Amino acid sequence: MTVLSPVSNTSSTTDRGSGAVLAVLVGAYLMIAVDATVVNVALPALQRQLRFSATALSWVPNAYSLTFGGLLLLGSRLGDRLGRRRVFTTGVLVFTLASLLGGLAPDSGWLLAARGAQGVGAALSTPNVLALIATNFAEGRPRNRALGLYSAAASAGASVGLVLGGLLTSWFSWRWSLLINVPVGLVVALAAPRLLTEPPRHRGSFDAGGAVTGTLGSTALVYGFLRAAERGWGDPLAVGGFAAALVLLAAFVLHERRAAQPLLPLELLRERSRAGAYLNLLLMPAGMFPAFFFLTLAFQELLGYSALRTGLAFLPLTLSMFATVRLVPKVLGRTGTRPLLIAGAALLVGSSLWLSRLPEHGDYPTTLLGPLLLMGLGAGLTFMPMSVLVLTGVSPARSGAAAGLLQTLQWSGGTVGTAILVSVYGTATRHGGGSPTAHQTHGLDAAFAGGGAIMLLGLLVAVLVIRTPRPEHQPARQKAR
Repeated sequence: MTVLSPVSNTSSTTDRGSGAVLAVLVGAYLMIAVDATVVNVALPALQRQLRFSATALSWVPNAYSLTFGGLLLLGSRLGDRLGRRRVFTTGVLVFTLASLLGGLAPDSGWLLAARGAQGVGAALSTPNVLALIATNFAEGRPRNRALGLYSAAASAGASVGLVLGGLLTSWFSWRWSLLINVPVGLVVALAAPRLLTEPPRHRGSFDAGGAVTGTLGSTALVYGFLRAAERGWGDPLAVGGFAAALVLLAAFVLHERRAAQPLLPLELLRERSRAGAYLNLLLMPAGMFPAFFFLTLAFQELLGYSALRTGLAFLPLTLSMFATVRLVPKVLGRTGTRPLLIAGAALLVGSSLWLSRLPEHGDYPTTLLGPLLLMGLGAGLTFMPMSVLVLTGVSPARSGAAAGLLQTLQWSGGTVGTAILVSVYGTATRHGGGSPTAHQTHGLDAAFAGGGAIMLLGLLVAVLVIRTPRPEHQPARQKAR
């Protein structure tokens, strides 16, 4: 059995200041995660006011996903080279300015450009959040607590975005779903230089070849899936995106094997449990994150909910997730990561299978509330232990790359999963029988079943691949931390 070695980096954050540090880092990450979905329930209002075509409207969320997912590895390497605190702060400022410009957008082109710029700012700041947690919090209970709240922001951000988007759109305007980022971003950007410990920079070559091939390859892959979801898997541009991604990412791997200071150190993938955690950071979001999109359809199309009521319908999921995440750091010290991963994955699979049996004329309390609660519990148990596995044993010189790969897989997994399951939904809807409502219900059932199948693969990875020791069998030095 392979034992993960203890992390060699240290922390200088005092207990007194840890709350403020955590508020800055988790607050920034939650702001970024929320923006992946905050405009979703506002899309009808956006289309009316800014005269979006049906095709262009899909790029309001997609422009953000494309630049965010494509630039994450580059953002992590820039943090290593230029200073994680500096790049984090710069990313937050770019994100904040783009949010302001998006909220003031007079036309559709302006808004799409602002959403793309938001993704650039998110890609600069997000991987450095996790690296700064590793730097500012010592391994053990302090870091587990920080990772627990970080994981809550990561997994609950989509549902929080839907709640917030529904509230702001109904009470004020869709513009406030973007403008609300401005005060939050300014507070974070002003506080970060005063509160966050900056780890030593790692000088040396920049690995321009890895940056070019990795960034272009990731962007081409994300674009291919987004285009396929919109136009079908046979669309020439989607096929071209996949082909370009295959060539560029193969060139990236070959280059990284020879690079003196690689953008992605491949030795991060050689340890069995860490490799399994990385694989699940692709699979679990691919199965879970699309559920937010399909649940929004169920609330609005099947139950006839307004934007406000749709947002509020996600509250049980969000609250159960946050409550679970608060308990996980305490339980983790007694059980280790593997049992929590298995339990969380099983709950997520169960929630998807429950949702895959939606009746044509169901209601919220008996049909949707139960699986929402299960999904919140499962996500709360799953994502934080995976982050612990990824960071354990990683040196300061590699923490930025480890965090960048984690974020790239997580966000790319959500994008890939959504594209696949949207295709499943469309095919099933066209082949469903009966009334239009029956067609749509059939499509939703198929999409949720597909998400459950993807997460079942994640459950198998947790059972068969990940092998971490119980805490009492870990080295004495790690227990003492």
